[in-house]
Amino acid sequence: MSKTKMEKVSDIDQQIAQLKKRKQLLRQQHGKDERKARTKRLCSRHGMLEKYMPDLIIISDEMFEDFIRTGIDTKYGRSRLAEIIAKQNVIPADIGNPQAVTQDCDDVQAENESGDDE
Repeated sequence: MSKTKMEKVSDIDQQIAQLKKRKQLLRQQHGKDERKARTKRLCSRHGMLEKYMPDLIIISDEMFEDFIRTGIDTKYGRSRLAEIIAKQNVIPADIGNPQAVTQDCDDVQAENESGDDE
């Protein structure tokens, strides 16, 4: 028994709907997995900070932000991070351009060599 053309179209529409639903579920699962990985990474990295600097436990969020901004987010800190990224051949998610990483590293190194510090 052969299906009519309209039945075939209906079957294809049903398959399309199933695939769209599957696509949506896969995207949701991917988002969930990304959030879990981010949470694990944040907890792990903050744990390392507290391991080497236990006094961080007692400071406020504002004090912690100031510590990061003034102690780590410096020319030297950005330079070291760029060097580490370059060695790993990893493109940071927010940059997406390997030439930008190399250029930033070169710029910071040139500033450091000239004796300009923040």
